[in-house]
Amino acid sequence: MIDFKNVSKVYDNGTKALQNINIHIDKGEFVFIVGASGAGKSTFIKLMMREEVPTNGTIVVNGINLNELKKRKIPYFRRNMGIVFQDFRLIPNMTVYDNIAFAMRVVGAKEKDIKKRVAYLINLVGLSAKVKCKPTELSGGEQQRVSLARALANNANIIIADEPTGNVDPQMSYEIVELLTRLNDAGTTVIMVTHAHDLVEKFDKRVIMLDGGEIVVDGNVQVSDLPVQSSSHLNVAKKEEIESKFTETPVAEESEDEALPEEKSDDDFLNAIIGDTESYRVYLEKDDAEGGDES
Repeated sequence: MIDFKNVSKVYDNGTKALQNINIHIDKGEFVFIVGASGAGKSTFIKLMMREEVPTNGTIVVNGINLNELKKRKIPYFRRNMGIVFQDFRLIPNMTVYDNIAFAMRVVGAKEKDIKKRVAYLINLVGLSAKVKCKPTELSGGEQQRVSLARALANNANIIIADEPTGNVDPQMSYEIVELLTRLNDAGTTVIMVTHAHDLVEKFDKRVIMLDGGEIVVDGNVQVSDLPVQSSSHLNVAKKEEIESKFTETPVAEESEDEALPEEKSDDDFLNAIIGDTESYRVYLEKDDAEGGDES
């Protein structure tokens, strides 16, 4: 499903981000990507999303050679991916429902299909009681669950989670990875960049560790062998406490709330939520300037 063959990436300033990377990820795998800051993790993700192109080597995702992918086809390629970010990137003037639904509206989905799919996803992430709330009314963990639901809106077969637990508390970190694991069990390929080594240890998945732009580990790894993590991340004692209390959130019955009004489609949206933080800020400023705030 995902193949990096002899891939190197050197930026214009001379930075060697990746050096001769060879990786094969099968459909349905769950892979943790770890490494110290500057190890090449962000570049690896950007190459997989076709936000960057390799200096050397070949990248194939879902049978598509990204080296040959024309720029106008990139948004269509990315529709098969669900991207989850550390900073959530939700549209602040939209409800939980509309943040998820908008990802389907911009690709032309029918409103009846949107209503059914969004209701399912809201139940899946346990936010039925928050359906009409806006992001500012949610906790960090709840916002991340909305972000995950949005990533699943268009039936993505690959989920790329870039530090999805970085801005949430320890209990929610565990629950988010547990949810990603359940999605993986159902056949979705999951690639998760993380510094939270307790999660890596607990969930016991394949680990690819980068160091200086090179792969130094691919497979099982001991936590003691991982690079030193920030003190802001989880610790084992806290994880054991959380695990003992963790229970799955029951799936609520689908509500019969009347359909919310359709938002204007905006082709910039998908590019904005999978671009860098700066491009997302520009998108929000543009939306505000055009009167996007309906309050």
